[in-house]
Amino acid sequence: MESKDNVAREDSAASDSSSFPSSSLSAMSSSSETQVNGVLCREDVAFAMSAAEEDCAGCSSDPVVVTEQQAFVTAASTPPGSPSFWPSGCGQRFKLLIEGDIQLCRLDHTRTVVSKIMNSKYLRRWESHHLNLGNSEIFSTTPHGFMENVISYSSIVDINKISRWDAGHKFCFRITITDGSLLLQVMHFLQAASSYLRDQWLHSIHWKQQISKHGKLLRNTRRMDVLIKEIRQMVDLSLTTPIQDETVHQFPLELVSFLLQKNGDGIGPGDQEQIITALAPLLEKTSPTQHMCDFFSKHCKKNPRSKLILELFTPVVHRILKHNMDFGKYPRMRTFVQEYIQALSTQNDGIEAVKNFVRSMHGIGSQCPHPRVLPNLVAVCLSTIYSCYEDKKSLLTSPMNTREVEMSELDHRLIIYISILQTTSEFDDWRLQIASILQPIPFPDDALLHELFIQHMTPLLSNIGSDKRCDSHATVLAVRDGKEGWFELYCPGGIACYDDGELHCVMLHRLMACCCRRKKFLQSKFKMINPWQLLALRENAAAMDALCAVLEFDISENPDHRMQIVTTLQSTPLGKKMYTDLCERLSLLEELQQKGGPHKLTLPTKSTDADLSKLLSSGSFGNLECLSLAFTQVTSSCAHDLIKLPSLRYLNLWSTQFGDPGLQLISEHMHKLQVLNLCETPVTDKGLSYLSSLKSLRKLNLNSTHLSALTFEGLKEKLPSLQECDIRYTDAW
Repeated sequence: MESKDNVAREDSAASDSSSFPSSSLSAMSSSSETQVNGVLCREDVAFAMSAAEEDCAGCSSDPVVVTEQQAFVTAASTPPGSPSFWPSGCGQRFKLLIEGDIQLCRLDHTRTVVSKIMNSKYLRRWESHHLNLGNSEIFSTTPHGFMENVISYSSIVDINKISRWDAGHKFCFRITITDGSLLLQVMHFLQAASSYLRDQWLHSIHWKQQISKHGKLLRNTRRMDVLIKEIRQMVDLSLTTPIQDETVHQFPLELVSFLLQKNGDGIGPGDQEQIITALAPLLEKTSPTQHMCDFFSKHCKKNPRSKLILELFTPVVHRILKHNMDFGKYPRMRTFVQEYIQALSTQNDGIEAVKNFVRSMHGIGSQCPHPRVLPNLVAVCLSTIYSCYEDKKSLLTSPMNTREVEMSELDHRLIIYISILQTTSEFDDWRLQIASILQPIPFPDDALLHELFIQHMTPLLSNIGSDKRCDSHATVLAVRDGKEGWFELYCPGGIACYDDGELHCVMLHRLMACCCRRKKFLQSKFKMINPWQLLALRENAAAMDALCAVLEFDISENPDHRMQIVTTLQSTPLGKKMYTDLCERLSLLEELQQKGGPHKLTLPTKSTDADLSKLLSSGSFGNLECLSLAFTQVTSSCAHDLIKLPSLRYLNLWSTQFGDPGLQLISEHMHKLQVLNLCETPVTDKGLSYLSSLKSLRKLNLNSTHLSALTFEGLKEKLPSLQECDIRYTDAW
């Protein structure tokens, strides 16, 4: 009897949906679901086995029915369109369906005997359709039968799952409309997949229905309190839906953008703040639209000290700087960031608040985890600096009484954005990137002639120029021959020198201490010798060191010029001492290069740079033609001793730590070298490219190095005497 009663109740509920209110059916369906956590992908999702749904006609004696009645009566007060429609705590996610194949059956809700007989499950007729979920309606690509007419979302009264069904049609859900019901079912050879696909259809239709409803309400609402309430509900819906799709978070923003574009000027400051507050949870998950950026920019400009600037806009700007890829494509987003920074500078801390914001973008670690932050920050700064100087030009024609005030505001803005660039140079990982970006001097000519700009750029360039890493401090030099770099601009007599050459000397000291104590570098800076003499007279040690290098490498062939340099050095106590040390080194070099000593020399394994230097200082090696340092522990530093050997023809550096800096040095001085063995050394294409200046080279061993095919082809073209080259176990092999 109990099974017959259940079948009777099931047929009665399926054929006459009016037995229960639609909201009760929805509440009962959601409350009777077993909720389990799932993963985000369709192929590997954990599915909940739905508990049986009892479509009861009034059997209160059944304890299961009593429990379910209590459940849906408790939830009946929640509207089906509210966010609580979605199962709370459910971790299962569904991709938004736009179209797909499904079977459906239409039930008529008329209370005639014939209709009830035709709607019984034994006489139901199922049709296969390819349904499309449009923006305002559901339609079939083959409009016939039950789907001859479209189903608008506004006509849908309720959507609920039917968990208990016969074995052949159990993965079903019901769409209740004004004149009946649609039963839809999915079939899959895997039971779990069918359950997932059914839920995917159900949630996709419900999402489409809700955004259609909210869209109509928001477009037709005139009262601001109602508008703000609808925005809050729509944001809650987007955050709680199990649908996982980029449009879920974008649709509310695009809709609000349309409303702001239409009615933005008529929204008061208080209502603006309420709208921004309502959208804040959504903006933490996606970037604002272009029209919304306009709205935010206006709010920052009109209310720069609003509490929303720090509380709500900060995470939005963080997200933009971390994820945005192209400000050229989204210029309004860049404008919003600029206005946010400008508003931030008006806070009590002023520029320090801006610096703290930049530091927060980097994080507390030694490496910034977001690679897009620095390029985006620099793009914002450069754009603002350019616009400031464009505005300065336009102000030249404005009345004098307003020009000074506006010029002062532009100068303040310049200081803010230069301070941002300076703050980025405080971090080691960012300093390399900012140095590379600023090497081409990406600023307008007016900026380089502006004393305020140059003075505030000095700390930034000092951080770059004093960095011990060659990749950093080398960027103060020109990016190519024939073009000036920061090093030239800040030289005494240069257009940017307002500090009597102090920054230039900082750069010069680091360059001479690292990679630029070379003959080629000093020859390229021959025009700077006169400014260096001026700095040496002012007892600057870096300038004196550079002048000593000019004498040591015979940069100037004019005796009068050399005598002038000597006189300059001897005019100060420190210069006199440095010149005396130079003379002693040259005396030892002359002794070393005197004819005599061995023709061949092999150092024992584990010999170091210090061992080689000590050996070469013990006598004359003017006859040394063959030197083997194979399997020793020498590095690129030994190149300073190797270039002192005038007769060296053969050099074996097999399995040493001799790298690119050493190759750069010997390529400038050892032009008589004929045989060079670099097998198993850490040299790269950068260092090997310098070998093109060794025109006498006949044999070259590059076995097991980081040689590329392109570099090898270039060496073959530029070394006419090369007869033999071992490139085994390289990329050029």
